[in-house]
Parts: sequence; C-alpha cells; structure tokens
Amino acid sequence: MVPLSILDLAPITMGSDAGQSLKNTLDLAQHAEAWGYRRYWLAEHHNFSGVASAATAVVLAHVGAGTRTIRIGAGGIMLPNHAPLVIAEQFGTLASLYPGRVDLGLGRAPGTDQATARALRRTLVGDVDRFPNDVVELLGYFQPTEPGQAVQAVPGAGLDVPVWILGSSLFGASLAAHLGLPYAFASHFAPADLDEAIALYRARFRPSLHLDAPHVMAALNVFAADTREEAELVSTSMLQAFANIRRGTNGPLQAPRAGFKESLSAPERAMLDEMLSCTVVGPPDVVHQGIDAFAARTGADEIIVASMIFDHAARLRSYEIAARR
Repeated sequence: MVPLSILDLAPITMGSDAGQSLKNTLDLAQHAEAWGYRRYWLAEHHNFSGVASAATAVVLAHVGAGTRTIRIGAGGIMLPNHAPLVIAEQFGTLASLYPGRVDLGLGRAPGTDQATARALRRTLVGDVDRFPNDVVELLGYFQPTEPGQAVQAVPGAGLDVPVWILGSSLFGASLAAHLGLPYAFASHFAPADLDEAIALYRARFRPSLHLDAPHVMAALNVFAADTREEAELVSTSMLQAFANIRRGTNGPLQAPRAGFKESLSAPERAMLDEMLSCTVVGPPDVVHQGIDAFAARTGADEIIVASMIFDHAARLRSYEIAARR
C-alpha cells in the first residue's frame, strides 16, 4: 500500500494555548511512529493565532527528541522568509541530532500576509522571484565543502538532508522536475492543479544526484471516526478555519459545530467544496476506500494526511483509523 505520512500545523484550540498544542504535537508524533506513519511534517505559518509551528525547526527538535524512528521534516519552510544559509544550518543541526531522519520541504509562499512578510524579512529583496536561486544555493550548502570555500553551513555541509519542493501550481512541479527533487503537492487546500502538476513533474523530471526517478507525495484531508455522524462533526472545525481565513479573520481552532456548512451562503459553500475537494470523511471503511481511491487517482508514491481536529483524542483516533487500512 502507498505509505502514509502526517502534516501537522500544531493547532492551538479555543480555550487552550501553544504550550498544550506542542505537547499534543509530540503525543501525536509518538502515536504516529507506533502506527507506522513514514514522516511527520510541520508547516511554517506566521501571525496565525491558531498555529503553533511558526518556529518550525524548533518544534521539529522537540518532536525528534521524543521519537526514535519516524522521519521528521518541514512541510514546509517558506524559503523567501529566510536566508538559505540559516535554513541549511538549522536543518544541518537537526540532521546532526537525528541522523537519517530529517526532511526539508521548501515552499515559495510567505505563509502569512504581506505585512507580516515584511516584518519577517525587513526587506523584500529576497522575494518569491528568487526562489529557484535560493533553492540551488541551499542545496549547495549541503554538499561537501570545497577547498577555499568562503561560506559553509556548520553543521550542514556534507549531511544527508533530502530536500523536497512543495507546491500547489505548475511552477513548483516544473522546478522540482528541473532540479531532480521529490515533489509534494498541497492538494489538501489547493487541489485545482493537482493532476496537471503531477503529470508535468513526471514528464519533465531529470535524474539528479538527489533522485533517480520522480517521487510524488500528495496531501489529503482525512476525518475518520467510528461513525459517519461523528466524522462529519469533527470535520467542521476545519471548515470554520478555512471559512474564517477567506473572510480575513483568524483565531484559535474552533470546537465542532453541527450544521455549520448549512449555515453558510451558497458562494461560501462552493468555495469550501472547491478548496477541500481532496477530503475523505467517514467511518473506517469509507476512509480506507477514500485513501485508496485518492492513491489510485494520483498515482502518488506517498500520501500525507492532514486532520485539523479540535479534540486531541478525536484527532488521535482519526489518524489511528487511517493508518489501519
């Protein structure tokens, strides 16, 4: 079967705080390791009061210290926010602490609004248009050092840190293919170009020192519970989060709300249906069939599962059900 991984945003829930969120993240990672998930990735977002993973490398160090075998990684680091050398040093440090377990996924979006992007970078000189150059520079820092090399990543140089390109459009697919890197598609919230992007990536892939053949991971929202009614209810926290983002508001992850989708306007429901079309909701048999159907449709080499669920016990149960297909 296609291997499963986990994408976590370390959600801060209403009435809780970031400290509890990070405890929950480690607990989920430990369970995921026992259930056989391949990777545990965290995403960089800024100025979101419902997300605790802004300092992504720091959270990954926390997860790595509490696990033994599961791969840990960024899904992803928003490279335009950072100097490539700093990211090479951070992930070189992680790879030194947890050898053979660290992945680095790179995205070109800021992971936030423009005002926060300016606060992060102070200047917009290193903008998204420089992303391909920044990726190449970052890859270079992981290569063995050359005699006389003026700038080195310490730690980082000569370490095995697989670099992935993340994307939700044809741009990332083209770049990953050109550089011969693995590619992860953000179909859990931006599925429109999924099939075309995967086809383009595979058609244009050029073997490299990093990868011999194309390797695709696709993201899928999964809300699993023992009954359909419970699964549909727990999924409403994510629906509320996405609706609020589109309305220009953000906050802690809200408790499930029965009938939420029906309370929306027709345009809002259509927006959610489009954004979240790569979503499986239901009891174990429905979820297992949905995961297998998504794998067959995409031909993905891996699937990364996102489950934005308010109650931690319900979130654990959802991931447990998904893993036991």
